[in-house]
Amino acid sequence: MSASTIKGARMLSAANATATKTSRLVFGARSLSLSCRPLTATTVVYNALCHTQQHTLLSPRSFSTSSTRKSQPAGIAAEGPLTSGLEKGQELHGFKVEDIQTISELKLRAIQLRHQQTGAEWLHIERDDKNNVFSIGFNTSVSDSTGVPHILEHTTLCGSEKYPVRDPFFKMLNRSMSTFMNAWTAHDYTQYPFATQNARDYENLQGVYLDAVFKPTLREVDFRQEGWRLERNPDGALGWQFKGVVYNEMKGAFSDAGSLYATRAEQQLFPGTTYQYVSGGDPEFIPDLTHEQLVEFHRTRYHPSNARVYSYGNLPLAPQLQRVAQVIGSYTRITPATVGMDVEEFGEKMVSELGPVESVGTADKQTRFSLGFLANDLRNVYETFSMSMFSSLLLNGTSAPMHKALIDSHIGSDYSANTGYSPYTRRTSLAVGLQGISDSDIPLVERRIRETFALVHEQGFERRRVDAALAGVELAYKHRTADFGLSLMKSISTGWFHGVNPVEYLKVSENVARLRADIERGGFFESLADRYFLNSRHTLKYAMLPDTKYNERLDRREHELIQGKLASLSSADLALVDRKNEALAQEQMRQEDLSSLPTLTLADVPADAGRYALSMGVAGDGTPVPVQWRTTSTNGISYLRVINDVRDKYPELRAYLPLFCECLTYLGTTSRDMAEIETDIRLHTGGISFSPFVTTDLANLGHIEAGISFGSHCLDQHIEPMYGLVLELVRETNFGNKDRLKALLNALASNMFNDVASSGHAYARRLAASTLVPEAGALETMNGISQVKFISDLARLKDLDPVVEKLRRVQEVVFNKLTMRTAVTTNKGSSDDNQRALDHLLQSYPQQGHQQQSKQGGWKEVEKFTATSGRFFCPLPFATNYAGMATRCVPYNHADSVKLQLLAKFLTPNYLHREIRERNGAYGGGAGYSALQGVFSFFSYRDPSPLTSIETFAKSIEWITAEKHEISEREMMEAKLSVFGDLDTPLSVAEEGMGYFTTGVTDDMRQERREQFFAVTPADLKDVACRYLASENAAKVTSVAVIGEETLAISGDWTQVHLK
Repeated sequence: MSASTIKGARMLSAANATATKTSRLVFGARSLSLSCRPLTATTVVYNALCHTQQHTLLSPRSFSTSSTRKSQPAGIAAEGPLTSGLEKGQELHGFKVEDIQTISELKLRAIQLRHQQTGAEWLHIERDDKNNVFSIGFNTSVSDSTGVPHILEHTTLCGSEKYPVRDPFFKMLNRSMSTFMNAWTAHDYTQYPFATQNARDYENLQGVYLDAVFKPTLREVDFRQEGWRLERNPDGALGWQFKGVVYNEMKGAFSDAGSLYATRAEQQLFPGTTYQYVSGGDPEFIPDLTHEQLVEFHRTRYHPSNARVYSYGNLPLAPQLQRVAQVIGSYTRITPATVGMDVEEFGEKMVSELGPVESVGTADKQTRFSLGFLANDLRNVYETFSMSMFSSLLLNGTSAPMHKALIDSHIGSDYSANTGYSPYTRRTSLAVGLQGISDSDIPLVERRIRETFALVHEQGFERRRVDAALAGVELAYKHRTADFGLSLMKSISTGWFHGVNPVEYLKVSENVARLRADIERGGFFESLADRYFLNSRHTLKYAMLPDTKYNERLDRREHELIQGKLASLSSADLALVDRKNEALAQEQMRQEDLSSLPTLTLADVPADAGRYALSMGVAGDGTPVPVQWRTTSTNGISYLRVINDVRDKYPELRAYLPLFCECLTYLGTTSRDMAEIETDIRLHTGGISFSPFVTTDLANLGHIEAGISFGSHCLDQHIEPMYGLVLELVRETNFGNKDRLKALLNALASNMFNDVASSGHAYARRLAASTLVPEAGALETMNGISQVKFISDLARLKDLDPVVEKLRRVQEVVFNKLTMRTAVTTNKGSSDDNQRALDHLLQSYPQQGHQQQSKQGGWKEVEKFTATSGRFFCPLPFATNYAGMATRCVPYNHADSVKLQLLAKFLTPNYLHREIRERNGAYGGGAGYSALQGVFSFFSYRDPSPLTSIETFAKSIEWITAEKHEISEREMMEAKLSVFGDLDTPLSVAEEGMGYFTTGVTDDMRQERREQFFAVTPADLKDVACRYLASENAAKVTSVAVIGEETLAISGDWTQVHLK
């Protein structure tokens, strides 16, 4: 349970020193919580080690998603790995142990096995971590853009020989306590991973996944639901439309202008290879795929000889080997089919294409341009590591040469979405470019890029920056994450599928040592600049020019495709299409027998919630500041967290808080520029992050706490400089640096718009809830459509003096010792060092009393919040839509809160999933209950018919409250399992105890709530649905919002929210 920390708040971190942008696009991830951070690789395992939310001025383009559940400790011991008893050369259940290596710095043992009969490869990571992971994947390189591996990934999970039920994947979400379940299609491989802490659950999910990939039913009816189909327009309208989950997903993906640009640039960079095609599917070509082609692709690709199996954690390996061997024992070895991956160097070429216009930014600054260079062979692990470091030093942070040449020059708004090193193709690549430029700026941008490469070749990189980047990697060895096993799998997968020994990626210390030695010899990075960029034999100059008619042309092209399909069909064919659509509709409504699916029961759920030993103290003289201490095994790292609360004061400054947080790690201070400070931060810490913060009183929805949250972590020997750097940013940030402020605003405006395109469902829910409770209103102001408009308006200002004054005012009222609380997590031996450093920080920390603030003006009591209903529509130039509906309910400690939370878990799988995803063709939809906000909400994601989904939200309430509707004990149990899965997801050591620190929810409260969940009955769900969602009063505290296509038929009584 955590308070709302605003997404996108800037974090200057060591991770930023290594996380460059890539052109990697992951499709088909099945959960609905979008994470827009790409899987990047300075070292390929770096993000697995240091999996921290980060924000840079680079536009993200990964569509990989995951749902994070938080409560229990991760359970990673400080001691070495387990001992399996296996030896090299040993054969067990048909698998031969080919190698065993211990990686001491990661506290793991890597066991590599091969199935002797089929050649299937298995990597088992033995580590004392109870969050066990399993994955099976296949090489799925493509020779067209029909999206066959992506659609196969969906249909594979729609029923199998042993589990012949419709979509067992989604049904298992509620029969499991998994901490992660998903599947995704990358450039040239597809993976099916899950994670769980329960041994029985692990066996259940492993069985479902193995049967799904090797024995799927692959029915045509599922292909038509998940892939594409022709269907008559609804409500008696003339004409036809394309529908299908993947079809609508990819229309939405291509609505993100940055993602579209990066995808098209990559296609042009790799002609004649599998990478010239879109593995996820291009909406123009998806309707070319037939069911027969899908089945054949599965036959040739989903074979053990083409498989990579990954397992991780503390569960024994032998039973897993036995289970998998039973599944694949009937297969014989084959030579898997592949598509060419080696590109023929073409010298240099220029390509220009038309693209969409964004709603933010000026009309004459909508062009995107980049230079893309072919780099090293992915299979050279050290060269890949070195190139990742090169890319980081070249691009990331205000001190980076390209940042100085391109961003600080104000030529464009931000780096282009494909900027960075991409180690996800057989030959890696590095691209550098800008978005938000004029057509006439293209020659200038190209010249600046080439001049910067020449400068790096001549001078190399500043040694302190190099040392800082390497220090970040080494700190990451010690920083423990709750999802280490899953992150590790993601990080090694691309190379593994290309034939690289995956264990080589784990030897980070060896690569760091080798790189240090090469740097000492001199000229190392200079030689990379010369080899791959100054003397490149393969360079793409790619421009995307704005076309105000772009979306109209897409609509026209879609219409032409539909008409082409219809022209090829006879009247008998069309009648058959109608019958198939009717059969699909009947199939979607059919009541299923789910008895074949395995399930946990409530007996498998621990009765007790995890507890964290905390102690309370104070720091500072005169005006003591409360400190929450968590003393535990942290592997030699100290973690600091600070909250400055202004309660519900200063509502007029709230919109400036996100910008204020960005400024703190971008503008520099009155005595030093940001480049120098940035290097110090990376040398001594794992990053310093600032973000707006808001949470609701546990007993009163009308009272909120709002302000700033910030934090950092470091090795214990760097405690003093960490606290000093935090204080420097707090006290001395130079808000008068208008040149850099302008660059920051331009980048934020562009990136926020792209974020709406990828996470529109979250924006729709926030917009709908904003009229209902103060916290949601604050979140809309700071992280919603209102914030997108606010920042884009500021970016257009010529005179930034008023903005500077507002930021200085925020600094005065937010950073105040009187409204401050802190939390420190550290080793027992480092508590005194942290206490001294915190005491020293507080000696110079700002302090203002009520009287001082009154004299300065601006002390305003916020007006009493009154919940009102509303309907909002935000038209944007997208080819997809998002819908949200929200209702005000009860505070956290109300007896009905747990019932409402369970109700949301019940409605999603039992009604909303079927109606929104399966029948309406949206990529996803569901319900949720925010216990801290007290808001019950619905959403749809990448939705072709958002108004239909809003009707569906209302119908779900009618369905649950109908007198004839009965909730079965099985459905009730599944809803509870889903809730407990959320509650019991592992935490990193840095997160332990943070629920109490941020929200005030104690361990006793969590335990009491847990016991209440066990006690909820089916009658309770119907009761709260009637009283809070179906009553006459509910209509007065319910709002809806739609974000999407400008052509939607929205009635005149909706409030229009325009970004311009």
